[in-house]
Amino acid sequence: MVVVLVLAGLGIGVWVLTHVGQETARVEVGAAAPDLRVVELASGDTVDLRARYKGKVTLLNIWATWCVPCRQEMPSMQKAYARLKDEGFAIAAVSIDEGGPEDVQAFAREFGLTFDILQDRSGRISTLYQTTGVPESFLLDKDGTIIKRVIGAHDWSSPANISLIERLLGHERPTPADSVVVSPEERS
Repeated sequence: MVVVLVLAGLGIGVWVLTHVGQETARVEVGAAAPDLRVVELASGDTVDLRARYKGKVTLLNIWATWCVPCRQEMPSMQKAYARLKDEGFAIAAVSIDEGGPEDVQAFAREFGLTFDILQDRSGRISTLYQTTGVPESFLLDKDGTIIKRVIGAHDWSSPANISLIERLLGHERPTPADSVVVSPEERS
């Protein structure tokens, strides 16, 4: 009887690992961002994150309306988005609020947010992305690979972050050697 119970337990364990193992892959810099379907609040449609942001440098931000650090971070996200959206930069701000979309939409209006506001009422994104709380952000390259992970509020409009996003977008930034001043005599 004991042997049968042990074998049954092992069988169940193997089944769980094979069926759930893909969702428990480590979420870290250099790994592919997990995929998930969430609700886009502007349209009310369910969207697939991977398909929606394919080919764009994307800041995936997991947040909630009740989160004070999220309130502090959102203005810098809006600044970065306003500056780089026409270059192929996107923000997917996924709220984990459990209530209806009204509070989340009111939050977006209060802060004048023009980037994509999404909602995952189930909170599954927190499990998939192995977050420790909110806000937590993942900067993804055009292929959906995690380039940077930030726990807590962050200044996304800082010169260092803008420069990183521009490099991911493929912008060539001049180096000091490119900025050498040539006198008129040297040109001839």
